[in-house]
Amino acid sequence: MAYELSGKVKLIQDPQTFNSGFTKREMVVIVEDGKYPQEINLEFVQDKVSLLDNLHVGQEVTVTFDIRGREYNGRYFNNLQAWKVETNAVDSHMNQEQPAFDNNVPDVAFDDDIPF
Repeated sequence: MAYELSGKVKLIQDPQTFNSGFTKREMVVIVEDGKYPQEINLEFVQDKVSLLDNLHVGQEVTVTFDIRGREYNGRYFNNLQAWKVETNAVDSHMNQEQPAFDNNVPDVAFDDDIPF
């Protein structure tokens, strides 16, 4: 079952590769939740690690993830394993440079003879 959260990127960790070849990378997203914002740690594993390459701190994102659970020595642990990241449209437009207006556009002649 997939879950989704939206918030602002607080931290992006460097990738970690273990002796077994397993790779993971973690990101913390601040989610506004009433009076007390929540700092949610999400992990990206294997080929999903690269999803964080073009993100930066302060960016507004929506993350899709699965909840994973396991038992180790009688204790139970949960992980939020992310597999999709989308930047919010408003945020991405604000961070992109607008192309300069080009006044030197050549005149284009249009053929009014439409073949259909």
